[in-house]
Amino acid sequence: MKAQPEASHFINGAFVEDTDGKIIECVYPATGEVIARLHSATPAIIEQAVTAAVEGQKVWAKMTGTERGRILRRAADIIRERNRPLSELETYDTGKPLQETLVADATSGADALEYFGGLAAAINGEYIDLGGDFVYTRREPLGVCVGIGAWNYPTQIACWKGAPALACGNSMIFKPSETTPLCALEVAKILHEAGLPAGVYNVVQGYGDVGAALSTHAEVDKVSLTGSVPTGQKVMAAAAAGIRHVTMELGGKSPLIVFDDANLDDAVGGAMLGNFYSSGQVCSNGTRVFVQRSSMDAFLEKLITRTEAISIGDPQDEATQMGPLVSAAQRDKVMEYVEIGKAEGARLATGGNRLTLQGMENGFFVEPTIFADVTDDMRIACEEIFGPVMSVLTFHNEDEVIARANDTEFGLSAGVFTSDLTRAHRVIAELQAGSCWINTYNLAPVEAPFGGYKRSGVGRENSRAAIEYYSQIKSVYVATGPVDSPY
Repeated sequence: MKAQPEASHFINGAFVEDTDGKIIECVYPATGEVIARLHSATPAIIEQAVTAAVEGQKVWAKMTGTERGRILRRAADIIRERNRPLSELETYDTGKPLQETLVADATSGADALEYFGGLAAAINGEYIDLGGDFVYTRREPLGVCVGIGAWNYPTQIACWKGAPALACGNSMIFKPSETTPLCALEVAKILHEAGLPAGVYNVVQGYGDVGAALSTHAEVDKVSLTGSVPTGQKVMAAAAAGIRHVTMELGGKSPLIVFDDANLDDAVGGAMLGNFYSSGQVCSNGTRVFVQRSSMDAFLEKLITRTEAISIGDPQDEATQMGPLVSAAQRDKVMEYVEIGKAEGARLATGGNRLTLQGMENGFFVEPTIFADVTDDMRIACEEIFGPVMSVLTFHNEDEVIARANDTEFGLSAGVFTSDLTRAHRVIAELQAGSCWINTYNLAPVEAPFGGYKRSGVGRENSRAAIEYYSQIKSVYVATGPVDSPY
């Protein structure tokens, strides 16, 4: 098979197999072809991974931040050197076009390892002078961290969770999505090739039961999830039972607001990035596009023209701009929402069809789809679709659009396009979202915190903020004189 790994799991610095585990078939979304078969972790594999992580963390935590950082930066260099084969594997794993994976997946994972590698030596406490006596603090690792990944950015998520965890001195057990199990194995292999001690970064494959077993294990100190709200609720409940640390980056139904003074070409480009990149399978997507009434006709005309020009085809062809959805199940879900949108009375402006491409007849392709005349109460405007389906809504004024934009259970992201920067900052300040953009959309550099409000998540990934979620503070009071005791 095209992408069969050496074994299903990577534990204690080596590939490990247990064929007693349930079969996981990795399907290439462009053709429907099975390109690898792996096995879900058995209880024995889970225990092996946890034991390795516990022991590996003891060794890793004793190393200096400088030593840890050097290894992470070396891993980043190796990933960049191997960007082409890693990108090709990511394309097989996810179906995303090579044009995208070459610049947005392994490279962003390398950015995270490099950034936190550089930060590792600066993770420290503070000195507090009490006028003789003093207090100092230590920033210490949590211990064993579990990362549970999503299928849309498997390489990036494996690094986004691993890099800050490792920089702080923790070990990690990463469970990729069973839909995209391949790339995390390469990340683990590279990290250990760069010098990571055995057991510090482990990859365990599996379905939801494996994630649940890892999340509730007595030796696990932290769980970080990227996934859906229902999964997040289960993980948070399990974490509460064990008093574990948790960060969660969950779903979104984010607003993208276009005022009538915006540069329409930029706004259209931003809306397309926020709806069609990765075939629309991005949690932060601005899938509710609010356009001020006076600009609506011109906006839609430009949007439809550019959308219908998107090159859809073989993801391995670098000229292809948009590939298939990740699975047949996801394609069918998206097509169901297209029918829902039609039934609710939204106007299908373009797209809305399954695609059958020559040589890829069994692929999971869907046309980029735009609905106009959408109202706030329609399901396509309320529920996360996670596919290339854009809802365009109209608004009259600033106060109205802010209220409507915030009228959602989600709060992951938001965007504003306007030439009035005073208004841009004013509106962004009122929007209930954790990751926001002005006159652009969906850029997520590792230097910036990423995460959501409300049901879109807890905690932050990336930037210095991530250190807070992968470490704990110990306070030490030091007396310099005799004990003043009344007894």
